[in-house]
Amino acid sequence: MILSRLAGRPVLLAIGLFVALALPWMIYPPIALDIACWALFAAAVDLLLGFTGLLSFGHAAFWGGSAYVTGLVALHSGLPFPVAIVGGTAFAALLALPIGFLSVRLTGIYFAMVTLAFAQMVYFVANQWRDVTGGENGLQGIPRELGGIDLSEPFYFYYAALPFLLAGLFAAWRIVRSPFGRVLVAIRDNPNRARALGYPVDRYRLLVFVLSAALSGTAGGVFAIGHGFASLEGVYWTTSGQAVMMVVLGGIGTLWGGAIGAALVVQVQDHLATAGFEETGMITGAIFILVVLLFRRGIWGTARHLRASRRPAVPSQETSPEPTRPVDTPV
Repeated sequence: MILSRLAGRPVLLAIGLFVALALPWMIYPPIALDIACWALFAAAVDLLLGFTGLLSFGHAAFWGGSAYVTGLVALHSGLPFPVAIVGGTAFAALLALPIGFLSVRLTGIYFAMVTLAFAQMVYFVANQWRDVTGGENGLQGIPRELGGIDLSEPFYFYYAALPFLLAGLFAAWRIVRSPFGRVLVAIRDNPNRARALGYPVDRYRLLVFVLSAALSGTAGGVFAIGHGFASLEGVYWTTSGQAVMMVVLGGIGTLWGGAIGAALVVQVQDHLATAGFEETGMITGAIFILVVLLFRRGIWGTARHLRASRRPAVPSQETSPEPTRPVDTPV
């Protein structure tokens, strides 16, 4: 059983890589890019929610803040877009340091509300600092420069930007599979016991908060370059809420579930907008309620649970029992 699980992980990674490479051939390339960006954003949120037990409604500050910084660097420096994305990622990580330092000592609804308050402050600054951010008009015409290569075609830009998103997803996967990730799960399950064992809980929470913000910033930077603009919508609290919804739909603490939730939400919103529906929020909300009622662990979490429940029990005299794994560790 252990060998089958170890063999299954590379297979899942290979399937995920194949889907990422084939996505622009199957659907409209800008929609494919949106799915990939939101998948990384959802994975970053899941690092906190699923593996650390911290619900953040303030990650729009890192997604949208990085989008603005990436756009400003690309517009005013003339540097290639990868440099602009790295600049946006660095800004998101730096912004997360003071926010996380003041937030990680709290838990539950208090942590969620404090992060939401900081995100709204960033939204207010972006709205009022019109000379830099463009205010309600945002930043328009963000270029996609890369060594003189024309990347105005969304199909080609998808593959140019995909390495950033795959690197971010791989980083999230390595974090949760590392000893550091195991400590995060221990802190989530019982922070007092983790403190008793000598782990600096607040320091671990701050570090994963900054890492999560950096991954969110990478996704936001790619999104801004891909669409050619950065707007106030990116730093509004509903952006954080949408990422949380994707995590819940796919399965909290599964990491891969966020990608499934992102694909579902983005595709539904695109089809509704194409069909001319104005109240897309009502319909996506109804779908969210339906999925939560039918799949209590999320789509990917429920599938994983069903697969685990169908495995035959291994007699203890033939093989040693498998170590207990937290329910939210990724397959």
